[in-house]
Amino acid sequence: MTKKVITFDLDDTLAITKSPISDRMSETLGRLLEHFDVCVISGGNFDQFKKQVVDRLEVPAHKLNKLHLMPTCGTRYYRYDELKETWALQYAEDLTSDQKKKIRQALKDVSKELNIWPKNPAGEVIEDRGSQMTMSALGQQAKPEDKYAWAEKYKDVRPIFRDKVAELIPDLEVRIGGTTSTDVTMIGIDKAYGMKKLIEAIDISKDEILFIGDKLEEGGNDYPVKAMGIDSIAVERWEDTILVLEGILGVTEQVGE
Repeated sequence: MTKKVITFDLDDTLAITKSPISDRMSETLGRLLEHFDVCVISGGNFDQFKKQVVDRLEVPAHKLNKLHLMPTCGTRYYRYDELKETWALQYAEDLTSDQKKKIRQALKDVSKELNIWPKNPAGEVIEDRGSQMTMSALGQQAKPEDKYAWAEKYKDVRPIFRDKVAELIPDLEVRIGGTTSTDVTMIGIDKAYGMKKLIEAIDISKDEILFIGDKLEEGGNDYPVKAMGIDSIAVERWEDTILVLEGILGVTEQVGE
């Protein structure tokens, strides 16, 4: 079946972690929006989406109508309102203050138990994103190169950390997030939930969606999309994504000639 929507993770799929998309990615996404709806679904908050993607796109407003933003792993959904010239929140699955307190305590206790709580964090370690709590092992503002080094060093510890945190808060969902992050949301509110909301919003089937992400392994925050049966392509870095998109655009633009 012909794909109508191309959906992406953000960090390490569209861009270097916490960094704006490149000129090349910006140009490629602009071309993609001429032929497909585009959805970005990731653990970051809306401000991060705006900084990394939206502010880097050079496309007319009518193309932004085809861009779907799902921050905090799909627990929030934004569409562009061309009349008001702003991004409008479609829904939010926010955590309660009690849940946030329990999450914060569990993340801190287990990270100290496993000796991964940062001594000199670069920014906030546990961030309240409303519908998601996210722990960044080095702090939210750590340098990309430091994050990648940490991820390699603790790649075997991260699943253990996730499982131990999940044991302490069994009524909530705990997932491995970006390069150094662990995400916690309400149970069942994950990227698959976001995809189901997208399917309802624009009246398509899951067979009309293609998903591209770097955390498609079981336990990764992209895995729920793959598990629900959406065609998925695994990448390791944004350069891999460019190659995939150039292949898609090459075929699409040739057919349209």
